[in-house]
Amino acid sequence: MESAGMKLVTINANGVTIEGFVVRHSGYSDWNDLAGIRLVSVKHVTIRGNVLEDTFFGLYCQNSDSCVLEGNMLRSRAGDQVQSGNGIHCWHCNAMHLINNTVTRHRDGIYFEFVTNSLISGNHSCYNVRYGLHFMFSHNDRYENNAFEHNEAGVSVMFSHGVNMRGNLFADNQGGGAYGILLKEITDSRIESSRFVHNTIAIYMEGTTRVQVVRNIFSGNGWALKVQASCSADTITRNNFQGNTFDIATNGSLVLNVFDRNYWDKYEGYDLNRDGYGDVPYHPVSLYAMVAEKNPAVMMLYHSFIVSLLDRTEKVVPGITPADLVDHSPCMKPLSL
Repeated sequence: MESAGMKLVTINANGVTIEGFVVRHSGYSDWNDLAGIRLVSVKHVTIRGNVLEDTFFGLYCQNSDSCVLEGNMLRSRAGDQVQSGNGIHCWHCNAMHLINNTVTRHRDGIYFEFVTNSLISGNHSCYNVRYGLHFMFSHNDRYENNAFEHNEAGVSVMFSHGVNMRGNLFADNQGGGAYGILLKEITDSRIESSRFVHNTIAIYMEGTTRVQVVRNIFSGNGWALKVQASCSADTITRNNFQGNTFDIATNGSLVLNVFDRNYWDKYEGYDLNRDGYGDVPYHPVSLYAMVAEKNPAVMMLYHSFIVSLLDRTEKVVPGITPADLVDHSPCMKPLSL
């Protein structure tokens, strides 16, 4: 069934199922959040297998509980952030399930604000003009086995706690302000078994506390991790760092986080007792990374001899890089993740 030229489909009743519809051309507005399908203060609603094309907001959920958004295709034609809405927008909701949706060319692919105890699983969010996923003030949620690719700024998770992020792909999010994932003011959360490939910055951490980064693959990124001095009690362990321009960057000298048993392809130590871990600790922050953090223009010298000389001099006589940012047991071989 098709609804062409529809301004707004609003659901106000509990227990409704909408399945197999095509909703096109919701209209655009600078003051109204027009949407293809809107859920308002409902419970146990299912939106499954629909196609939403050329909508301002795609699926808009407010004050809703225990709803399922599954297998929907959302395609818009957003050109900039101002005149575009989010693909799946959830505000002040609980126990939502977003499963196997595809969202493209919206402002944010998926947007959560004040959303709790919810699941985002198996979704593909790509080519959105801002974030593939934007997460604000949303606690005790999990998102797993999703793919966030080619978004303008990647993924942002902010001002939340108890967020479990597992098995996701963050790929090809590139640009001056682009990240695989931006973490800001996050506590008691976990990033596990995910892949970060070809991002300008794979993970940017600011104001994070008790965040675990475990068993992930960082490959071919500009910076694998940027850990700001405001981060504390975070644990980065059992990850593979391979083919990144810089593995770790930081803007401070005081280190309050733990780096342990990671594989670093730039490690040049040895393992005399053959226990699989290097006998010499590894300092993953290079002098050149510290210089580039404060003066981005020096990246034009990246492949010059002076860069190699600076880094090797710093390893022999450390003076600028943070001495306590060290992996005492670096793995000699890549981990099977």
